[in-house]
Amino acid sequence: MNTLEQIKTNIKKVMIGQEKVIDLLLISIAAGGHVLLEDLPGTGKTVLARSMAKSMNLTYSRIQFTPDLLPSDVTGLNYFNQKENGFVFRQGPVFSNLLLADEINRATPRTQSALLECMGEGQVTTDGETRILPAPFFVIATQNPVETLGCYPLPEAQLDRFLMKISMESLNTLDEKALIDRFIEDEPLKVLTPVADIPDILALQDNCRKIFVHDDLRTYIASLIMASRSGTSATVREGVSPRGTLALLRASQGCALLNGRDYVVPEDIREVAVPVLAHRFICEERYYEAKQDRICRLLSGTPVPTEDWSRP
Repeated sequence: MNTLEQIKTNIKKVMIGQEKVIDLLLISIAAGGHVLLEDLPGTGKTVLARSMAKSMNLTYSRIQFTPDLLPSDVTGLNYFNQKENGFVFRQGPVFSNLLLADEINRATPRTQSALLECMGEGQVTTDGETRILPAPFFVIATQNPVETLGCYPLPEAQLDRFLMKISMESLNTLDEKALIDRFIEDEPLKVLTPVADIPDILALQDNCRKIFVHDDLRTYIASLIMASRSGTSATVREGVSPRGTLALLRASQGCALLNGRDYVVPEDIREVAVPVLAHRFICEERYYEAKQDRICRLLSGTPVPTEDWSRP
């Protein structure tokens, strides 16, 4: 059992169902990306984030985004320390390995933008001084898809920083019963122990970049991206950005790693294409489901190459 499978098994000691969601989150952290988790309250988003942090022995911080939250509440600030007779930097909650940005769309755009440098470059700049965030650095941002009052929709530049946008899976009757049975007397999250450590995660991310991608599959990825841009018109203002190209590449490598392979196959690309690409579309359809349908049509309309994908 590889490290990602061990982490997944450990998380499932707490979570019921959510097989695909856990897979996508693990792929994201292996690929070194961030995730926007959109779903209704009470579906287990926070529990899932905490389970991930404990399973990997990562430092964990949570920020409750509200309209009065300031950028310095996220990144930290310099304050005057009378004992030292000088200014001292107080680190914000962003200085952690796993940051849960809860209800990110409730904060003002000015505060939302405080995460741009953090997510894109892994650093924070305050008062002209740049400080490097701890590695690995992983953001799980959540938002409620049904409440819009008092919310500030994430701009395209912010959405593009997320490797994936995903939603929690609905539980069936058997899963709901299993949830009751698991939590009726116990709190599994409290007794969850790590199965990996920070060096293991850094090694995973390094191995992810070394996953072999056949030249035909590189062309296939490029063809999908170009197809997303070919329909730019009144309906599609912008296709997937170059950052999206690299996101699809890294996520495909992460998917191969999760499946215990050292090479990518077309199924890896198709598995992650929708959560990686759909939120990057700038088009007339406001609903995310319509953007997902566009990616599905791209996948069905782009020929899949057939080859031996293993390392030569």
